[in-house]
Amino acid sequence: MRDSTTRELRSTVTHVVRQLPPGAFAFTMATGIVSTAFGMIGWTALSIALLVIAIGGGVALVVAQAWRLVAYPRNVAADARNPAVAFGFLTVVAAINVVGVRLYSAQVPTATIVLAIISVPLWVLLVYGIPATLMLRRHETPAITSADGSWFLWVVATQSLATAAAIIASGNGSEALAAISVALWGIGVMLYLMLATLVTLKLLSAVNNPRTISPSYWIYTGATAITVLAGSRILVLPITLPIVHVTTTVVAGLTFVLWAFGLWWIPLLLIFGVWRHARGRTPLRYESGLWSIVFPLGMFSVASMHFGRAEHLSIVTGIGEIGAIVASLVWLATFAAMVVAVPRGLRLVRAQQAASR
Repeated sequence: MRDSTTRELRSTVTHVVRQLPPGAFAFTMATGIVSTAFGMIGWTALSIALLVIAIGGGVALVVAQAWRLVAYPRNVAADARNPAVAFGFLTVVAAINVVGVRLYSAQVPTATIVLAIISVPLWVLLVYGIPATLMLRRHETPAITSADGSWFLWVVATQSLATAAAIIASGNGSEALAAISVALWGIGVMLYLMLATLVTLKLLSAVNNPRTISPSYWIYTGATAITVLAGSRILVLPITLPIVHVTTTVVAGLTFVLWAFGLWWIPLLLIFGVWRHARGRTPLRYESGLWSIVFPLGMFSVASMHFGRAEHLSIVTGIGEIGAIVASLVWLATFAAMVVAVPRGLRLVRAQQAASR
């Protein structure tokens, strides 16, 4: 009996690993940024608890993704060629740096530095490899027909590295690292402008339905928010650094514009959600994409508080503080829904396995 249970458990875990979505690290991103938001509003105990959950979840996902890469390379390769999910792989870069930034301490910056260094080769591989694969692959339909909010993870991953670089530079005063952070921030801004045009045109030109209007479109706001966070971190770098001296005005102006644009998107994204679940009659239940809603809300809150404090904009700071509470409630609801969904998901997996025998 015990051997049978062990085999069934191993088979279930194997199935879950094989089907693991590329964007699975969105859970770590969302949990890590809400932990940061809690820390900024003084909820230390809850902040630490979420940080532990984020790290634990991140470690488990690293093991699962490494297992999948070794055991099921064809599945991974198929995902990398699929424009609807390929950019999800960039969640690993963003998750590493979201946790790294949360762990930053001016006295002991080692964890942030180590995690940023680990993310660099992954960023280089994915930020060039995924677009190149999609552009040069053999296909019957253009990749742009599958463009959705997940494509903004290209921006999110880049700006997560820009944020980490700026934070590390603020501690050691490195001119080179400060220049790298501003360069990455600028690349992220240009990528956002390009992708916002492409994805919005696709939304306006395609026939949309509840399946295509997914929670991933919230990354519209998540991408602007993390760009604002990176910009606010650059703005507090020492003005004596040459790159800061020549770019402060540009960074401050564009950061505010992107903050306002990210805020503008939120009501429209809520309309998308209402249409999807009410008129489109899509059941409101757990799906992994819901973490793509939690992360933008948490990131927008953290970015607003950082930018508001850096530029002495009390209204921006206040919006961020309110947003932190909203993000925490959405995180709690999503986490609870995930826990409730686990038994149902396991039953579905077992049913699929039984049908395939």
